[in-house]
Amino acid sequence: MSHAQDAALGHDAGHGHDDHHDHKPAFFQRWFMATNHKDIGALYLWFSFFMLFFGGLLALGIRAELWQPGLQFWKPEFFNQLTTVHALVMVFGAIMPAFVGLANIMIPLQIGAQDMAFARMNNWSFWLMPPAALLLVISFFMPGGAAAGGWTLYPPLATQFGIGMDLTIFAVHILGMSSIMGSINIIVTILNMRAPGMTMMKLPMFCWTWLITAYLLIAVMPVLAGAVTMLLTDRHFGTSFFNAAGGGDPVLFQHVFWFFGHPEVYIMILPAFGVVSEIIPAFSRKKLFGYGSMVYATASIAILSFMVWAHHMFTVGMPVTAQLFFMFATMLISVPTGVKVFNWVATMWRGSLSFETPMLFAIGFVSQFTFGGFSGLVLAMAAVDINLHDTYYVVAHFHYVLVSGALFSIIAGVYYWLPKWTGRMYDEKLGKTHFWLSTIFFNITFFPMHFLGLAGMPRRIPDYALQFSSFNEIASIGAFGFGLTQLLFLWIVVKVTFLKKGEPAAAKPWDGAEGLEWTLPSPAPYHSWDVPPTVK
Repeated sequence: MSHAQDAALGHDAGHGHDDHHDHKPAFFQRWFMATNHKDIGALYLWFSFFMLFFGGLLALGIRAELWQPGLQFWKPEFFNQLTTVHALVMVFGAIMPAFVGLANIMIPLQIGAQDMAFARMNNWSFWLMPPAALLLVISFFMPGGAAAGGWTLYPPLATQFGIGMDLTIFAVHILGMSSIMGSINIIVTILNMRAPGMTMMKLPMFCWTWLITAYLLIAVMPVLAGAVTMLLTDRHFGTSFFNAAGGGDPVLFQHVFWFFGHPEVYIMILPAFGVVSEIIPAFSRKKLFGYGSMVYATASIAILSFMVWAHHMFTVGMPVTAQLFFMFATMLISVPTGVKVFNWVATMWRGSLSFETPMLFAIGFVSQFTFGGFSGLVLAMAAVDINLHDTYYVVAHFHYVLVSGALFSIIAGVYYWLPKWTGRMYDEKLGKTHFWLSTIFFNITFFPMHFLGLAGMPRRIPDYALQFSSFNEIASIGAFGFGLTQLLFLWIVVKVTFLKKGEPAAAKPWDGAEGLEWTLPSPAPYHSWDVPPTVK
């Protein structure tokens, strides 16, 4: 049995969607002191939406500068601040909170729980995020500007910046606390609050991927906190953890950072696997192929992600045996990832496919993420990586994984569950237009970067040699097109959510969709499950 979709409810009406049970608190209490999982999920999603546009604006600042060779708009130091804050905002402000938002709304609905386990802590988890984001934003206005050493915050650069760097360190600490609290909530909710009859091997794939991701977060966020704390004491308290002049070792920071940083990549992609594993079976009208192998593959990817950190450091002067170990360990991750891609394709094989917007984004995810995975395999080879290190090939690779991977899956999830959240169908024609424009402009932006990297163009440099100008011009055109296209997405969501325009949605608007969430009316009642459903 795939997951809890064969559930039979003994009480399909009257459990929480009458007037009494659907009572909502007043505006301030509802949105500022929220403890309802759907409200907090909505806050997370809108926050990440805002940060996506802010991070996108920074990206457009970068692409405007790179439109042609020479310095057009920014000084080199400000250009590096743009690249650094763009990365931090997208990773910690947009992608991660968006997945947490989806988890908050969907996990209780999918497992038949009334709310998250620790509702008040859930509220704190969210409200830690806006101050952290504010610290990142105002760091631009500090003497010396924002952090400018890349999102990796490598010393010795990171020990030399102004107060903007301290604000960044505090922001990272606060975001880490938020992540850990959110993770504890997710683990306790899934392990303890499942509906009667829902065994672990009946758990929806989205919940499985989030359960494993939450463990990853708890394991690695303290590592990052430790690294940046040591950075802070090096800056202000006379320690020399990473200061070579005082007997420290900057390479130690790289080891510690990437022990966090590589699992972080999977923290941003495992929930994406879960979203896509819900959507593809629904629009193929088949069960997910190889449910058990999908669960084990997800766990294998998470475990392997701890063993490959040093592939980011092939150029620091590592012994050949260590290079070989990390090279082969990195390549090994492609095996469970390949299992997942195979299972998605096998699910679609001979299915009764239809291509509504969520399915288009899910297929876009599978094809382009796989392409990004292949370019990662190229970088896993130590001999090749040493040549391509810190070139635009790396930029192309991780944007194929994180934009057409993580971001596309989030958008797919929003389209898929929007009728359940709002009670209305979005405009399908506009949704499909959004997909095709996003896909075309995404590839125009990032595909040429492979060639720029192979030709040797370095990243994080505002100026470049004349021979790189054509591909840079194409990439900049694509970036502006991609950015403007996302305004269409904003309009589609606003139209349904606030303007209440669109056909009323049925309880189960997608005929192939399975799962407890589709047994509730659309929109889902304010208090989801007053009486837990029974899963057979």
